[in-house]
Amino acid sequence: QVQLVESGGGLVQAGGSLRLSCAASGSIRSINAMGWYRQAPGKQREWVGTINRLGSTNYADSVQGRFTISRDNAKNTVYLQMNSLKPLDTGVYYCNGLIETYYGGPRDYWGQGTQVTVSS
Repeated sequence: QVQLVESGGGLVQAGGSLRLSCAASGSIRSINAMGWYRQAPGKQREWVGTINRLGSTNYADSVQGRFTISRDNAKNTVYLQMNSLKPLDTGVYYCNGLIETYYGGPRDYWGQGTQVTVSS
């Protein structure tokens, strides 16, 4: 009923930038918070940052000052601008949304993930 589709991943050199997008579609009544998570090889998924419906953001310490989350409510899309990338930022990046549909109350939805690789 709801799909989150990420795009924009790829290979970049350390110090470079990438911009990820995540578009939500389906029987969406409202989208509350949206966020980004990542999972490095052999590690658990970790929170990167969140943006609420009003545009307020919070970030993990590891990305504060380098990553910026924004959203376009009209397009049901959230973005992750990643600057000054480091090899430690390598991983699969997942989009998350707390979404209310016409069939039920708010619940978490996840995208399929997009690979980000930062070379040294």
